Amino acid sequence: MKQRVVIVTTGGTIAMVTDPVTGASVPAQGMSRHVADVDGLEEVACAEHHEFSNIPSPYINPETMWRLSKTVQRLLDREEVCGAVITHGTDTLEETAYFLDLTVRSEKPIICTAAMRNIDEMGTDGPRNVLSSVRVAVNPLAVGMGTMVCLNDEIHAAREVTKTYTSNVATFDSPGHGPLGIVDEDSVIFFRKPLLRAVFNVDNIESKVALVKTFTGDDGSILRSLPELGFKGVVLETFGRGNVPVEVYHVVKYLIEEKSVPVIITSRCFKGRVLGVYGYVGGGKSLADLGAIFAQELSPIKARIKLMVIMGITNDMAEIERLFKLPLKGA
Repeated sequence: MKQRVVIVTTGGTIAMVTDPVTGASVPAQGMSRHVADVDGLEEVACAEHHEFSNIPSPYINPETMWRLSKTVQRLLDREEVCGAVITHGTDTLEETAYFLDLTVRSEKPIICTAAMRNIDEMGTDGPRNVLSSVRVAVNPLAVGMGTMVCLNDEIHAAREVTKTYTSNVATFDSPGHGPLGIVDEDSVIFFRKPLLRAVFNVDNIESKVALVKTFTGDDGSILRSLPELGFKGVVLETFGRGNVPVEVYHVVKYLIEEKSVPVIITSRCFKGRVLGVYGYVGGGKSLADLGAIFAQELSPIKARIKLMVIMGITNDMAEIERLFKLPLKGA
């Protein structure tokens, strides 16, 4: 008897067609059913379709991710379901995937997939990506691997993957890590397991977390305005190992010491860890001495997702730092 996989459709290019008048890509009514009805799928699994939404991925927000997480949790809690495949737009797929990885409490695999080409476009990649993702979902080695992203026959960890190309079908990559495995025709081959996963038991999230990129000559005025705008936490994208202009250092000090706003330090470099190495004012060590929390090698957008989840649990700065470093050892 074939295993049951739920295909949850949310929208994105994979469910879009070309408008004959404007030539633009637009969501197509009723297209979600076709996304979940792929040739050859019935030979791999018993697929069940659940339409969550049909929206472009820039419309996805933290509340949408939270509702999706609860939906996926409910579906995976069903004994007869072995895994879930989520179809999504590519622009924000990596954020939703990581949110699911942090919040869905199940050993059953969750595979996020998408398409770079409309379903009516020559060479559309959507159907193949769906079929490959279902193959991963029913593979016994996928159990316990958390949320993964599968496109172009590559399997990536939600924590590591990012969109690297605006238009190419081979857009998703895991810089500094590489894929977890591949889909080769009807075979699923895993090379490694994701060892740096953390799952949190949360009842709500804090969506008012800002992401700010520092720059040469930054006087910190944007950063300073965030508490007045209602933001409760900040992810700061810095230079190199976690360094900022001296004016930004003073604003970080203000946010932490006077406003009790957690500041997470990330890097604009897409490989490597942030670490308090440099001791000059504005260097990473000076920020660490203030109580800024270093995101290790998490990307800025992934660090924001993690802080939203953790601040749904606690506002205590020391506890935020402890939870943020899980499951890293000796961090």
